[in-house]
Amino acid sequence: MLEALASHLESAAALAPHWGFALVFFFMAVESSFIPFPSEIVMIPAGFLAFRGELTLSSPWPDAALALLFGTLGSLAGAYVNYWLGLRLGRPFLHRHARWFFLTEEKLDRAEGVFREYGDVATFVCRLLPAIRQLVSIPAGLARMPLGRFTFFTALGAGFWNLVLLSAGAALGHGTRDLSYLELVLEGKRLVAAHGAWIAAVAAAALAVWALARRVGRRRSSPVPPSSTPQQ
Repeated sequence: MLEALASHLESAAALAPHWGFALVFFFMAVESSFIPFPSEIVMIPAGFLAFRGELTLSSPWPDAALALLFGTLGSLAGAYVNYWLGLRLGRPFLHRHARWFFLTEEKLDRAEGVFREYGDVATFVCRLLPAIRQLVSIPAGLARMPLGRFTFFTALGAGFWNLVLLSAGAALGHGTRDLSYLELVLEGKRLVAAHGAWIAAVAAAALAVWALARRVGRRRSSPVPPSSTPQQ
Protein backbone atom coordinates (compact mmCIF):
# COMPACT_ATOMS: atom_id res chain seq x y z
CA MET A 1 0.00 0.00 0.00
CA LEU A 2 2.86 2.37 0.82
CA GLU A 3 4.29 2.10 -2.69
CA ALA A 4 0.93 2.79 -4.32
CA LEU A 5 0.20 5.81 -2.13
CA ALA A 6 3.68 7.22 -2.60
CA SER A 7 3.35 7.03 -6.38
CA HIS A 8 0.10 8.99 -6.26
CA LEU A 9 1.37 11.60 -3.81
CA GLU A 10 4.57 12.23 -5.75
CA SER A 11 2.58 14.28 -8.26
CA ALA A 12 0.90 16.18 -5.42
CA ALA A 13 4.36 17.16 -4.12
CA ALA A 14 4.73 19.38 -7.19
CA LEU A 15 2.00 21.59 -5.66
CA ALA A 16 3.95 22.02 -2.41
CA PRO A 17 5.20 25.58 -3.09
CA HIS A 18 1.60 26.86 -3.28
CA TRP A 19 -0.57 24.30 -1.49
CA GLY A 20 1.91 22.56 0.78
CA PHE A 21 0.38 23.43 4.14
CA ALA A 22 -3.18 22.79 2.96
CA LEU A 23 -2.09 19.38 1.64
CA VAL A 24 -0.34 18.57 4.92
CA PHE A 25 -3.49 19.46 6.87
CA PHE A 26 -5.78 17.48 4.57
CA PHE A 27 -3.75 14.30 4.40
CA MET A 28 -2.97 14.30 8.13
CA ALA A 29 -6.70 14.69 8.84
CA VAL A 30 -7.30 11.64 6.65
CA GLU A 31 -4.47 9.77 8.41
CA SER A 32 -5.88 10.52 11.85
CA SER A 33 -9.40 9.42 10.97
CA PHE A 34 -10.57 5.84 10.46
CA ILE A 35 -9.20 5.72 6.90
CA PRO A 36 -5.94 3.70 6.76
CA PHE A 37 -3.26 6.15 5.62
CA PRO A 38 0.38 6.29 6.87
CA SER A 39 1.56 9.60 8.31
CA GLU A 40 5.11 8.87 7.12
CA ILE A 41 4.25 9.65 3.51
CA VAL A 42 3.13 13.14 4.49
CA MET A 43 5.34 14.47 7.27
CA ILE A 44 8.69 13.03 6.16
CA PRO A 45 8.43 14.66 2.70
CA ALA A 46 7.21 17.88 4.35
CA GLY A 47 10.39 18.07 6.43
CA PHE A 48 12.50 17.21 3.39
CA LEU A 49 10.91 19.89 1.21
CA ALA A 50 11.05 22.48 3.99
CA PHE A 51 14.80 22.13 4.41
CA ARG A 52 15.36 22.07 0.67
CA GLY A 53 13.60 25.45 0.40
CA GLU A 54 10.79 23.95 -1.67
CA LEU A 55 7.77 24.78 0.51
CA THR A 56 5.64 27.90 0.49
CA LEU A 57 7.94 30.36 2.26
CA SER A 58 11.21 28.97 0.83
CA SER A 59 12.68 29.32 4.30
CA PRO A 60 13.52 26.10 6.21
CA TRP A 61 12.63 26.91 9.81
CA PRO A 62 9.39 28.86 9.22
CA ASP A 63 8.25 26.26 6.70
CA ALA A 64 9.03 23.42 9.11
CA ALA A 65 7.23 25.18 11.97
CA LEU A 66 4.12 25.76 9.84
CA ALA A 67 4.20 22.20 8.51
CA LEU A 68 4.28 20.96 12.12
CA LEU A 69 1.40 23.26 13.06
CA PHE A 70 -0.81 22.31 10.11
CA GLY A 71 0.08 18.64 10.45
CA THR A 72 -0.92 18.64 14.11
CA LEU A 73 -4.12 20.56 13.40
CA GLY A 74 -4.93 18.02 10.70
CA SER A 75 -4.29 15.18 13.15
CA LEU A 76 -6.68 16.82 15.60
CA ALA A 77 -9.36 17.24 12.93
CA GLY A 78 -9.21 13.55 12.02
CA ALA A 79 -9.14 12.53 15.68
CA TYR A 80 -12.30 14.57 16.31
CA VAL A 81 -14.05 12.50 13.62
CA ASN A 82 -13.22 9.27 15.46
CA TYR A 83 -14.08 10.82 18.82
CA TRP A 84 -17.47 11.84 17.44
CA LEU A 85 -18.07 8.33 16.04
CA GLY A 86 -17.53 6.84 19.49
CA LEU A 87 -19.51 9.54 21.26
CA ARG A 88 -22.57 9.58 18.97
CA LEU A 89 -22.82 6.12 17.43
CA GLY A 90 -21.86 3.95 20.39
CA ARG A 91 -20.18 0.57 20.74
CA PRO A 92 -22.94 -1.73 19.36
CA PHE A 93 -23.31 0.29 16.15
CA LEU A 94 -19.55 0.49 15.53
CA HIS A 95 -19.06 -3.22 16.12
CA ARG A 96 -21.97 -4.10 13.88
CA HIS A 97 -20.87 -1.85 11.03
CA ALA A 98 -17.09 -1.78 11.58
CA ARG A 99 -16.30 -2.78 8.00
CA TRP A 100 -17.91 0.40 6.66
CA PHE A 101 -15.32 2.38 8.63
CA PHE A 102 -12.34 0.27 7.43
CA LEU A 103 -12.21 -1.29 10.90
CA THR A 104 -12.52 -4.71 12.47
CA GLU A 105 -14.07 -5.69 15.79
CA GLU A 106 -10.67 -6.98 16.91
CA LYS A 107 -9.00 -3.61 16.34
CA LEU A 108 -11.82 -1.79 18.11
CA ASP A 109 -11.58 -4.13 21.10
CA ARG A 110 -7.80 -3.71 21.25
CA ALA A 111 -8.06 0.10 21.19
CA GLU A 112 -10.74 0.08 23.87
CA GLY A 113 -8.67 -2.28 26.04
CA VAL A 114 -5.66 0.04 25.85
CA PHE A 115 -7.82 3.04 26.73
CA ARG A 116 -9.40 1.26 29.72
CA GLU A 117 -5.97 0.23 31.02
CA TYR A 118 -4.15 3.53 30.65
CA GLY A 119 -6.96 6.07 30.74
CA ASP A 120 -6.69 9.56 29.32
CA VAL A 121 -2.95 9.38 28.79
CA ALA A 122 -3.51 6.57 26.25
CA THR A 123 -4.53 9.25 23.76
CA PHE A 124 -0.93 10.52 23.99
CA VAL A 125 0.91 7.19 24.12
CA CYS A 126 -1.06 5.59 21.30
CA ARG A 127 -0.20 8.39 18.88
CA LEU A 128 3.28 6.87 18.85
CA LEU A 129 2.11 3.31 18.12
CA PRO A 130 1.34 1.97 14.64
CA ALA A 131 -2.01 0.30 13.89
CA ILE A 132 -3.68 1.72 17.01
CA ARG A 133 -2.60 5.35 16.53
CA GLN A 134 -5.88 6.53 15.04
CA LEU A 135 -8.27 4.11 16.70
CA VAL A 136 -7.74 5.19 20.32
CA SER A 137 -9.87 8.27 19.65
CA ILE A 138 -12.93 6.03 19.27
CA PRO A 139 -12.87 4.58 22.83
CA ALA A 140 -12.11 8.08 24.09
CA GLY A 141 -15.44 9.11 22.59
CA LEU A 142 -17.16 5.98 23.93
CA ALA A 143 -15.89 6.85 27.43
CA ARG A 144 -17.03 10.47 26.97
CA MET A 145 -13.57 11.75 27.77
CA PRO A 146 -13.76 15.53 28.34
CA LEU A 147 -13.10 17.26 25.03
CA GLY A 148 -10.50 19.60 26.51
CA ARG A 149 -8.41 16.74 27.88
CA PHE A 150 -8.85 14.77 24.67
CA THR A 151 -7.64 17.75 22.64
CA PHE A 152 -4.63 18.32 24.91
CA PHE A 153 -3.34 14.74 24.92
CA THR A 154 -4.09 14.14 21.24
CA ALA A 155 -2.32 17.34 20.18
CA LEU A 156 0.62 16.51 22.43
CA GLY A 157 1.03 13.00 21.04
CA ALA A 158 0.36 13.93 17.41
CA GLY A 159 2.65 16.96 17.64
CA PHE A 160 5.47 14.85 19.06
CA TRP A 161 5.12 12.16 16.38
CA ASN A 162 4.86 14.74 13.59
CA LEU A 163 8.01 16.43 14.91
CA VAL A 164 9.85 13.09 14.78
CA LEU A 165 8.82 12.54 11.15
CA LEU A 166 9.60 16.13 10.17
CA SER A 167 13.04 15.81 11.74
CA ALA A 168 13.74 12.66 9.75
CA GLY A 169 12.76 14.43 6.55
CA ALA A 170 14.81 17.49 7.50
CA ALA A 171 17.88 15.32 8.16
CA LEU A 172 17.52 13.85 4.67
CA GLY A 173 16.98 17.30 3.19
CA HIS A 174 20.36 18.61 4.35
CA GLY A 175 22.51 18.19 1.27
CA THR A 176 21.37 14.71 0.28
CA ARG A 177 21.11 13.57 -3.29
CA ASP A 178 17.78 13.78 -5.07
CA LEU A 179 15.46 10.99 -3.97
CA SER A 180 12.26 9.66 -5.43
CA TYR A 181 9.18 10.08 -3.26
CA LEU A 182 9.17 6.41 -2.29
CA GLU A 183 12.93 6.37 -1.57
CA LEU A 184 12.50 9.42 0.63
CA VAL A 185 9.69 7.85 2.65
CA LEU A 186 11.49 4.51 3.07
CA GLU A 187 14.77 6.17 4.04
CA GLY A 188 12.95 8.42 6.52
CA LYS A 189 11.19 5.42 8.08
CA ARG A 190 14.55 3.67 8.42
CA LEU A 191 15.99 6.75 10.12
CA VAL A 192 13.10 6.91 12.60
CA ALA A 193 13.40 3.19 13.37
CA ALA A 194 17.14 3.56 13.97
CA HIS A 195 16.43 6.17 16.67
CA GLY A 196 13.40 4.42 18.14
CA ALA A 197 15.01 4.00 21.57
CA TRP A 198 15.65 7.73 21.89
CA ILE A 199 12.14 8.57 20.73
CA ALA A 200 10.67 6.22 23.33
CA ALA A 201 12.92 7.71 26.03
CA VAL A 202 11.81 11.26 25.25
CA ALA A 203 8.16 10.20 25.27
CA ALA A 204 8.63 8.42 28.61
CA ALA A 205 10.35 11.48 30.07
CA ALA A 206 7.50 13.72 28.90
CA LEU A 207 4.99 11.39 30.57
CA ALA A 208 7.01 11.36 33.79
CA VAL A 209 7.18 15.16 33.88
CA TRP A 210 3.43 15.39 33.23
CA ALA A 211 2.65 12.85 35.99
CA LEU A 212 4.89 14.69 38.45
CA ALA A 213 3.39 18.07 37.59
CA ARG A 214 -0.11 16.65 37.96
CA ARG A 215 0.71 15.16 41.37
CA VAL A 216 2.22 18.42 42.59
CA GLY A 217 -0.79 20.34 41.29
CA ARG A 218 -3.18 18.05 43.13
CA ARG A 219 -1.28 18.46 46.37
CA ARG A 220 -1.30 22.23 46.09
CA SER A 221 -4.99 22.38 45.25
CA SER A 222 -6.08 20.02 48.02
CA PRO A 223 -7.46 21.92 51.03
CA VAL A 224 -5.29 22.03 54.13
CA PRO A 225 -7.16 20.66 57.15
CA PRO A 226 -7.58 23.24 59.90
CA SER A 227 -5.20 22.80 62.78
CA SER A 228 -6.91 22.00 66.08
CA THR A 229 -6.16 24.23 69.08
CA PRO A 230 -5.23 22.21 72.16
CA GLN A 231 -7.61 22.55 75.05
CA GLN A 232 -6.30 24.37 78.11
